[in-house]
Amino acid sequence: MSTAIEKYNKRGIKTSYISTIIGISLVLFMIGIVLSGMFGLSNIQNQAKENLQGDIFFDPKLNDADIKQIELRIKSWAEFKKVWFVSSERAIKEFGGKDQAEITELLEGENPLPPSLCFSPNAEFANKSGMKQIKTKLLKQFSKEIDEVNYDESSVEKVNLGFQQFVMLFLSMAALLIIIAVAMINNTIRMSLFSKRYNIKTMTLVGATGRHIRLPYLKMAVFQGLISAIVALSLLTTVFFALNNVLETIEVSFSWQVLLLLVGSLILIGIFITVISTWFALNKYLRMKLDDLY
Repeated sequence: MSTAIEKYNKRGIKTSYISTIIGISLVLFMIGIVLSGMFGLSNIQNQAKENLQGDIFFDPKLNDADIKQIELRIKSWAEFKKVWFVSSERAIKEFGGKDQAEITELLEGENPLPPSLCFSPNAEFANKSGMKQIKTKLLKQFSKEIDEVNYDESSVEKVNLGFQQFVMLFLSMAALLIIIAVAMINNTIRMSLFSKRYNIKTMTLVGATGRHIRLPYLKMAVFQGLISAIVALSLLTTVFFALNNVLETIEVSFSWQVLLLLVGSLILIGIFITVISTWFALNKYLRMKLDDLY
């Protein structure tokens, strides 16, 4: 009889651990989606900023070789993501597009567009002050060679302002979801420990110290947080794989740095929340009077 009861209790404990890990894993999975969205949004924002373009126009006396020499010099500047040479022929092709032949005929074979350099700024310089800094630096370094530096100020403003508004909205939603997720994990831990409240109180009655009682539960909380994070990461990997291979219009990709940051963040969040929730739940049952347990 006692053996059957013991087996039943062990089965109940295992079921409790498994259900707790599943619950925490699903919540961490939701947090992982939010974090992935934040990292992905940052990547998209940087790409949009680095797709901005500026043009550098030179003194008509300079030939292509002189302009290419300047190109080589400024390519190493920290302000630039990319710098490329645009010949007169390429400029008329890009300007005319499909109507290039008609435009050339209209101009009687002459090409009024001079050779130039185009540049895309690095993300940290793709703002009003950064683009102004680039323009000032170019005109100062090459005052005799450069006639003008042009870029679309409205595009620069739209990229930054548009993403700022979107980021604020996304962060507000993310903060709300994370608060809900933390509350759900805390509730899952409390329910798990609720079934063990008699054991906890019995240990206090026989003289066990708070540290002695807390230690095994906190170790288990670390284990549950780690396992839950691994399960959540497995679910995230499956979702990313499905998006990349099933839906052709969506591609989810992260750099190794961002991927490691995502993995580390989920593991730390999983362990931190489970340990903190376990700590407060244990303190509640340790302070609770015997009559209040029923």
